[in-house]
Amino acid sequence: MRTLNLGILAHVDAGKTSLTERLLFAAGVIDEVGSVDDGSTRTDTLALERRRGITIKSAVVSFEVDDVTVNLIDTPGHPDFIAEVERVLSVLDGAVLVISAVEGVQAQTRVLMRTLRRLRIPVLIFVNKTDRRGARCDEVLRSVRGKLAPTAFPMGRVEESGTRGARSVPFTDADQDFVAGLADLLAEHDDAFLADYVADESAVSYDRVRAELAAQTTRGQVHPVFFGSAITGAGVDALTAGLTELLPAATGDAHGPVSGRAFKIERGPSGERTAYVRLFSGTVRTRDRLPFGPDSAVSSEKGHGDNGAASAGEAKITGISVFERGAAVPAASVSAGRIALLKGLADIRIGDTVGDPGAAPPDGRHFSPPTLETVVVPTRAGDRGTLHVALAQLAEQDPLINLRLDGVRQEISVSLYGEVQKEVVQATLADEFGVDVTFRETTTICVERVVGSGEAVEFNKKDANPFLATVGLRVEPAPPGSGVAFRLGVELGSMPYSFFKAVEETVRETLRQGVHGWEVIDCVVTMTHSGYSPRQSHAHAVFDKSMSSTSGDFRNLTPLVLMDALRGAGTRVHEPMHLFRLDVPADTFGALLPVLSRLRAVPRAPEPQGDSYVLEGMVPAARVHELEQSLPTLTHGEGVLESAFDHYEPVVGAVPERPRSDLNPLNRKDYLLQVQRRTSAGREEA
Repeated sequence: MRTLNLGILAHVDAGKTSLTERLLFAAGVIDEVGSVDDGSTRTDTLALERRRGITIKSAVVSFEVDDVTVNLIDTPGHPDFIAEVERVLSVLDGAVLVISAVEGVQAQTRVLMRTLRRLRIPVLIFVNKTDRRGARCDEVLRSVRGKLAPTAFPMGRVEESGTRGARSVPFTDADQDFVAGLADLLAEHDDAFLADYVADESAVSYDRVRAELAAQTTRGQVHPVFFGSAITGAGVDALTAGLTELLPAATGDAHGPVSGRAFKIERGPSGERTAYVRLFSGTVRTRDRLPFGPDSAVSSEKGHGDNGAASAGEAKITGISVFERGAAVPAASVSAGRIALLKGLADIRIGDTVGDPGAAPPDGRHFSPPTLETVVVPTRAGDRGTLHVALAQLAEQDPLINLRLDGVRQEISVSLYGEVQKEVVQATLADEFGVDVTFRETTTICVERVVGSGEAVEFNKKDANPFLATVGLRVEPAPPGSGVAFRLGVELGSMPYSFFKAVEETVRETLRQGVHGWEVIDCVVTMTHSGYSPRQSHAHAVFDKSMSSTSGDFRNLTPLVLMDALRGAGTRVHEPMHLFRLDVPADTFGALLPVLSRLRAVPRAPEPQGDSYVLEGMVPAARVHELEQSLPTLTHGEGVLESAFDHYEPVVGAVPERPRSDLNPLNRKDYLLQVQRRTSAGREEA
């Protein structure tokens, strides 16, 4: 059978989990459709999800349609849990984007569709809740075309919209306007189809049109739109047929090198890790030994120096499960294209590549990082150690929590997307680990951007350089969104590969705290000088570390050089800005404007909609929570706010400083003292 790895994505409350339930019911996997409100859905398995009625963790279920096994991944819709969606994107063959026929295109809908289109993931759009009072199917379709995808095309019409009896009627070859309109749209993207269609419209069969629709949907050029209701089941049959006809099945050579990616980690009752892995190539069998780690670690050369591939690992697969008819069942092997639960990879992390990274598609950051952070404080002082262990386990499942321990203040900080995520972390710590916590005031995470070019160099055995290494670095700004690039301005053969690797890894680690303590983003770091002391030995070939360079020398020297270069280039602190959308009663609009001005929000022209106004604009992320708290009073409880990260802007006024770690390269004397202490402690431990 063929396999389709399908993601279900939506803005919160659009009906994504209800649609998952309806698809499973239609396929015969479940006997009764579960309810989000009752906490009886198949994919919301966490007690916290059932209590709150929202999806917090992605979940995988499967069903069969004809000769296709669909692995369906239900993802969270709340923007606070966008990291769960990000991890899923790299393993998808296609996606269904769910939109409410009542609320229409919302802030998170636009974020998701923009990302799906950028990654060229084939997308079907399902306009849900056509049975709900206030459903606006035609208006929503226009909004989809205007805000999400100009090539969105309806695959049917809705009768009795906004009533319990709403029906979705699929278009057929008998609907001439549908066939002609679809053919015209497809002809815009394919010259061969256009030529045949212009030569003789009647010679282009309906089967040819449907085949071309499938091909262009697969390429992400066209986005078919289905209408229906997950609650009543209207339109779900047409959507199910569209999954197998219009979305591409998984590909991959089952006989090729093993290559997969872990997108979800779970811990069993005894603490063992289970990795959800999408296999892109090869076949994995129980008892196979597989390498795993970050792409760069798995592919790095081994045996060069003392730190060849330290961040990678290798382990024996002790158990395999695959998804069949809604459940994970044990299997002896799993082949390319499928999703499997692999046991035995004790140290694997989310995003790690299993096997050969060269056969896996590139992975990366698709959404904005968290823009908030807070200090987590245990209610009982004796729980500090337990808290750190518990948060470390949560960080395994959500690396963007970005757990940080301040060694000087003995404080534990985490990164967050929003206040709801904070509440979930608090409840999870109490329910699963028995640790009650409070939080300090939530603060905004700023970033630093390089504003000029700066260079610095430290030479081996010269001046005050205590390390057996030569490192020269140049730092320059890069376009927004391009990330951090590391380049070599010296010959690769000028020293062992592991030393270059040590410099690159340390550069990326050091840039997590720039001149003002914030992460430095979007820059190019070029290594301009290199040098080392070759391996020296005493009698009987005993390696003498005091005369020979090691990766540790380069790891210790690089922060000093990089921070000198950053100071020379200069950095400017930027704060995150959110795109907001407000829907407020018309009679409260006047009272709202002064509040927006006080919060430094920049609104656009309001758009009247009946007896309300819709207002969009930009607001600093630090002020979003205050706006949320003010809105009920200002709008008599009727205002609705949506917001999502959009971009960074330079901070106006006083520059916020972030506390730095105890290893602070800005102070050379203190830094060298800390390195000396750390090195001495390492020797004693050894």
